[in-house]
Amino acid sequence: MTDIVEIKIGYDGIVISNAKGGAAYDFKLEQVYRGLAAQLPAGSAFEKNKFKTWNEVDPALPKEPILVYGPPPTSGTRDAFVELALEKGARKLPVMEALHAAKEDEFKAKTHTLRGEGAWVDAGENDNAIVQTLEKTPHALGVFGYSFLENNMDKVKAAKIEGVTPTFATISSGAYPLSRSLYIYVKKANIGVTPGLREFVEAFVSDGATGKGGYLQERGLIPLPPEDHAAQKAIAKTLPTISAPKS
Repeated sequence: MTDIVEIKIGYDGIVISNAKGGAAYDFKLEQVYRGLAAQLPAGSAFEKNKFKTWNEVDPALPKEPILVYGPPPTSGTRDAFVELALEKGARKLPVMEALHAAKEDEFKAKTHTLRGEGAWVDAGENDNAIVQTLEKTPHALGVFGYSFLENNMDKVKAAKIEGVTPTFATISSGAYPLSRSLYIYVKKANIGVTPGLREFVEAFVSDGATGKGGYLQERGLIPLPPEDHAAQKAIAKTLPTISAPKS
């Protein structure tokens, strides 16, 4: 598809969290993959993941059961988590990097299938419910958006990922591994044809929406630095198109 305008609106961060008084975690991405993937490579084949505790995955991790409450398959947070954590963690293993190069579809199928049997528990779309569960289950972990951590720091804390603590600054800089940029896309030919589309785009990049302190920050968006936000507002007015992806 051509004639497309790309507008960056901010950042999102995904955290692995547990109760305030629980064990301290500093995960490497491959540890997250090895703890949560339903099947792990074993020679030239795959076998069912049999790890019961995190210290079985790696002795450097706490001796706590692998029990993680997270979003269901219908959730965009779940999609981002498996892409940022499990895919990248798997690719740190030579056998999985080779599978990615040779059979990407099979690689994705293996890395996107999370464990059942009480290791990964689909907890619905309500992140507040996960926070409440972590308070009652100190040995458990939860996966949710950074905004819920920020709003509940009196109850839960975040694990470090690759030695980096999720914060406003580390997510917006990209230093925190489980962070991603967020975009909206507009077909330029529809501007001036679809009633209200231009106004919608300009409202979306306004200071009151995606700027610092805007209402979308209250919904979990981590806004762009002021100079970057100003640049995106200019794009919303001039509507430069992006190049078509190479086939």
